[in-house]
Amino acid sequence: VTGWDSIVFVVGNATQAAHFYQSAFGMELVAYSGPENGNRDHKAFVLKSGSIRFVVKGAVSPDSPLIAHHAKHGDGVVDISLEVPDVDRCIAHARASGATVLEEPHAVPDEHGTVRIGAIATYGETRHTLVQRVVGGERYDGPYLPGYVARASTYARPADAPRIFRALDHVVGNVELGRMDEWVGFYNRVMGFTNMAEFIGDDIATEYSALMSKVVANGNHRVKFPLNEPAIAKKKSQIDEYLE
Repeated sequence: VTGWDSIVFVVGNATQAAHFYQSAFGMELVAYSGPENGNRDHKAFVLKSGSIRFVVKGAVSPDSPLIAHHAKHGDGVVDISLEVPDVDRCIAHARASGATVLEEPHAVPDEHGTVRIGAIATYGETRHTLVQRVVGGERYDGPYLPGYVARASTYARPADAPRIFRALDHVVGNVELGRMDEWVGFYNRVMGFTNMAEFIGDDIATEYSALMSKVVANGNHRVKFPLNEPAIAKKKSQIDEYLE
């Protein structure tokens, strides 16, 4: 893993959510996929700010699998997509290390070049799509991925509005009691991440609620995943509440 590729959200209203990220947080709309360019399943808006790329998806077709996911979970992240230099090698290593492969490595071409993509499962219903943007020595130069078209916002951002998002620091994974070390081992074994920090006991606690956390990171520390599990306290942990 060399860095973040994108964070993919499933939401109830993708048009509204994309507008919110632009108007409230100063992100820029750069690409789009939807019925207008042949995607009858859902709308997807690609937003950038600094080095961050968010993809906001919302169902259009009544048969879209995004509807069931959203009904169960509400708005949230479904895919933490990561850039890799060799997706075939990564998927082969992940499979040999016990990961569940959701998508075999395959090429996706268009007029801007070719991207190779594969995907593995992680905690809950979250996935990691692994994206190789340099294929055969040529870097893909489209606005996001094949199937997306360049799109500029109709929202007029004030000239003096600050750019709030500059880079992505970390993405937190909340897991069930007793499974934090299992998922730390997954990232160590499957993805080659190293342990970076640990918070236990009273490190993250109030009088009523607590959690334990370990942080894993890739080799260059650009990608960091704190993994949290509930800790025993007077009342239900905020991690339990989140998982429910």
